Amino acid sequence: MKAVVNGTVIAEAPKEDLISIEGNWYFPPASLNVELLAKSDTPYTCPWKGECQYFNVVEGGTTLKDRAWSYPNPYPSAFDRVGKDFTNYVAFWKEVSVVE
Repeated sequence: MKAVVNGTVIAEAPKEDLISIEGNWYFPPASLNVELLAKSDTPYTCPWKGECQYFNVVEGGTTLKDRAWSYPNPYPSAFDRVGKDFTNYVAFWKEVSVVE
């Protein structure tokens, strides 16, 4: 599967390596093109997953604010709910398409 914006691949991994949480595909850290992601200062804490780290997607001179996110230190109880450790996995939103 691929996370793509304007034809640029931001992440790519086999579907079996991704984790689906609440309708979003989370890509493993090793699958990311980290040059296209910049940490954001936007704060958010999910009541059951924990503190979120947002990323801006930087592609072709355009910055898409907070279009990616991960959980660097998820609550341990979240692993039971998801069924897997999703630490530092990254999901995408809006202009970023996840395709097979």
